[in-house]
Amino acid sequence: MLSEEQSQKHITTGSGDLNGILGGGIHCKEVTEIGGVPGIGKTQLGIQLAINVQIPVDYGGLGGKAIYIDTEGSFMVERVYQIAEGCISDIMEYFPCHHDKSSSGQENLQPESFLAGIYYFRICSYTEQIAVINYLEKFLGEHKDVRIVIIDSVTFHFRQDFDDLALRTRVLSGLSLKLMKLSKSYNLAVVLLNQVTTKFTEGSFQLTLALGDSWSHSCINRLILYWKGNERCAYLDKSPSLPVASTPYAVTSKGVRDAGSSSCKRVRVM
Repeated sequence: MLSEEQSQKHITTGSGDLNGILGGGIHCKEVTEIGGVPGIGKTQLGIQLAINVQIPVDYGGLGGKAIYIDTEGSFMVERVYQIAEGCISDIMEYFPCHHDKSSSGQENLQPESFLAGIYYFRICSYTEQIAVINYLEKFLGEHKDVRIVIIDSVTFHFRQDFDDLALRTRVLSGLSLKLMKLSKSYNLAVVLLNQVTTKFTEGSFQLTLALGDSWSHSCINRLILYWKGNERCAYLDKSPSLPVASTPYAVTSKGVRDAGSSSCKRVRVM
């Protein structure tokens, strides 16, 4: 098991600092929850991961495909194309000699090929969300090159349409168990994007991730995104193997990058 963990590759986030607090990036065979306030860059990070998982093995990536389950309608293809172009330009910058030698690599390093590597599901109700997650096992059996499943966001329909909170907890626990099993069985990363809500604690209201305390046990890693003045920051709140840590990051025209790579603060890209 130790040997297997040590040989496991990670999916880069696009930010070296963010990779640093995550132990190299997003881990395969694990469920990672990413939460934060609106406009902080959750969807941007989700799209970035869907692109980065496709970086060819020759360039240090996994060379896999992505499943993107969109419950909010925030997946913008123009933005995906833009992030793919940013990823390709970074590859060409870091591997100029390697890129010139590989003609097959040149063919694959096109924004259109990155878009074709994302299997997109648009979800309009919690029943559809349950159905798609139940369907994933069959889909993954037919598409064994998938290395990441992103749900953006896991909470949206369950917060809108569910009145019975006890039933909601049981249904979500069942879905999280299924996703954990899929991540182990198919050697892929599961990333769950989550919204925030307010919680009354010690005489005041505080922001916390949605779906309550019982849901917090459903993921292995938890990353919380927040504003620190005009700077975006990420806080690793939970991990079985990594210390609690935080780091700034930036959302640029090329995607998620280190904070120092952008002079623009608190600017929405789309």
